[in-house]
Order: sequence, then C-alpha cells, then structure tokens
Amino acid sequence: MSIGYILLFFLAAAALQVPVAFALIFAAGAFLAIDGMFPTSVIASRMAPGLESFPFLALPLFVFVGAILSQGGIARRIFDFANSLVGHFRGGLGHVNVLASMIFAGMSGVAQADAAGLGRIEIQEMRRAGYAANFAAAITAASAVIGPIIPPSVIMVVYAVLAEVPLSDLFLAGILPGLLMGGALMATIAVMAARGKIDVALQPRVAWSGRGRAFLRALPALAAPVFLIGGLLSGVATPTELGALTALYAVILGFVQGELTLARLWRCGVETVVTTGVLAFLIAAASPFLWTLAMHDMSGWFARTVAGIAADPIALLLLINVALLIAGALLETTVVLLIVVPVLAPVMLLAGLNPIHAAMVIIVNLLIGALTPPFGVLLFVMMDITKSSLNAMVRAVLPFYIPLVIVLLLLTFIPAISTFVPRQFGTGLW
Repeated sequence: MSIGYILLFFLAAAALQVPVAFALIFAAGAFLAIDGMFPTSVIASRMAPGLESFPFLALPLFVFVGAILSQGGIARRIFDFANSLVGHFRGGLGHVNVLASMIFAGMSGVAQADAAGLGRIEIQEMRRAGYAANFAAAITAASAVIGPIIPPSVIMVVYAVLAEVPLSDLFLAGILPGLLMGGALMATIAVMAARGKIDVALQPRVAWSGRGRAFLRALPALAAPVFLIGGLLSGVATPTELGALTALYAVILGFVQGELTLARLWRCGVETVVTTGVLAFLIAAASPFLWTLAMHDMSGWFARTVAGIAADPIALLLLINVALLIAGALLETTVVLLIVVPVLAPVMLLAGLNPIHAAMVIIVNLLIGALTPPFGVLLFVMMDITKSSLNAMVRAVLPFYIPLVIVLLLLTFIPAISTFVPRQFGTGLW
C-alpha cells in the first residue's frame, strides 16, 4: 500500500475539522489497519516514547517565562524603553513596536505570547497616538514572528528533538536572523513613512536623562534575555537549565516589582499547563504517525522524488520554501513541523546542506506561514484584539510580507547568516 495514503487520511480528517492530534492518530491507525504490516496496537506503544527527550523539558519553562513576563507592568517597561530610543523617528511607534518585540523575543519563545501580551500594549499606544487600527495590528503581528527566532524558542525545541541537532546551536543560530528580520521590518516602516503611508505627528526626541530613567526601569526585565543569551554564548549551562533559571528569575522579578501576585502566578501556571499539555499531546499523537512514515521509508521516497526536480541544494531549498509557505498558511505551525521535519531533515543532510542552515530556513518559513491567510494564527490573534475582519488584516499585513520574504531568501542563499554564531560559540559540529 502506498505510504501516500496516510497523508490523504490525515488531510481528509483535517478537512472534516477533526482536531489535529486525533487526525494524526486516525491517519496512522487507518493506514496500519489497511496495510496490515504492523498491528494497530503499535500506536499506543509509540505515543509515550515520543515525549522522552530531555530538551522537551524546556517547553514548559519558556512558556512559563513568557506568561510571567507578559504581565502588564513588565511589558510596559519594555515598551517605554523602546519608545525612548526610537519613538522620535518618522513612523515612530511602528519602530517602537518592532524594537520592543525584538527585546521581548529574548524572553518568550512563543509568537502568540508576544502578539497577545506585549501586542495589546503596543496597539493601545499606537491607537492613542493616531495610528490606524489595522496598521497597528499588522506591524504587531509581523514583529511577533521574530519571537520564536531570537532565542528562546518553543518551535526550536521541537525541531531540535525531531532533527536531532543540538538545541544550543539552534538557539544561537536564531540571533542574527532575528536581528536582520527586525531591521528589515523597521526599514519597511521608514519607507512607508517617507512615502506618506504613515501620517502621524512626530513624537519629540526623549532626552538622554529620560532614556536613562527608562533604561533603569526596564533593566531588570532586560536582564532576562541578556542572561539567557549570555549563558548560551558562554556555554555555562544547557538551554533547559537556562530556562529553569530564567523562570525562577522571572518569578522573583515579578514579586519584587509588585506586578505578580499569587493569583496571577496561579493563572500563569494554568496557562503554562494548558499550552504545554496541548503541545505534549500533539507531539505524542504525531509519534506513531511519524513512526509509520519512517517504517515505510518516507524520507527515501521523498529523496528519490525530488532528486530529479531539485538536485542542487539551493534549488532544493527554494522548492521547500514554496511548499512550506503554502503548508504554513493551511496548517498550524507545530503540526507542519512535526510532519515535515522527520522527512525533510535527512533529505537535506544528504543534499549536503548544513543542518543548522536548513533548520533556520524551515523555521522562518513556518513562522511566515503563521502570518499568512487563510489560517495564519497571528492574524486571528490580532483580529480578536482589534475586532478587524480577515480581509482588512490581510490588506494591512501585505507590505510586511516583502521584508520577511527578503530575509527568508537571504537565509536561503547565505548560510553564514544562520551558521556564523554557532560556529563561534556552539558545539563546533557545523
């Protein structure tokens, strides 16, 4: 029986709006029942082992840190500090939005946390300053893409386990692409402001004394990403250990600053358990699905299929770019990651691609997909906050696809953007 049927079973279940985790289990079960090579009982036996990986311990830690640091006071301090630095430029609060998201990206590994937590403050301030609601929501959604690229990153944790690459190297690889993406978005805002697309009064330049006060107020929060990235660069601890230390720091910071109460801590804990539980069940449900693909040599079949289409490594990456941008627009990011990485990673390695370079191309693809209709999750988060329609959101986001795709192409053609930092500070495997 052709292995392609398992994908058809999954897509059919998803089209019937079966929850994704159950659609994965159904597809694997239906295929095994019809194929007859293995008993369907293998599904239950493969689910728990799919979670037996030490890096997965980092998932709840980084989700928890994001929940704690999304508290209004801490996010407000980050926004005010960014505003003191770049708020006086043309298109000022657009630049502030991106810079604040870049800072927040070093604390939270989930794009939705950036969009829903810090994003609410960003949109409120932009609306108060006279920016159009749809533009404020669009730049907030676009800048939230940076969240899982600059470490920490939940999506990188999952990728590292699936592709068997060092998580620390993957975290380090995201630093330059994340900064490049932020710079590209700010350049786009500058061009829009110069062309009169952003017609808002300029803010006065904040004096150096005011910047100093904003910096001191934000310093405890700013210490979290410095602590995390410094730990990664120095190699003093594993990403999982750094996640635990950062979580402890976030809790202490919240109580010391008076912005975290026991009730809020409980809500953050519940949010973490729910988010992590969904991810864990999804990963467990995907395990028998992926095992079935592996037992039927899906990677070998894919390698033979694309060999004649894209024999050159760069041509292969461009083909994968197109496929993943489409897949990311139709399915949730984690789902696409779980399905494609075990298939693509061996093929890309055989094609001579650097594993870290390939990882960053895949991850950025999928995150852009999270911003792409019809099912881009970041669009729906912004629609919920601003009460905008999908059509209005898509029109507002359109200009920001250009810098994001340009960065994706730069990552595709220039591997050093992804590999430079890991080569200097990582395991030395690449």
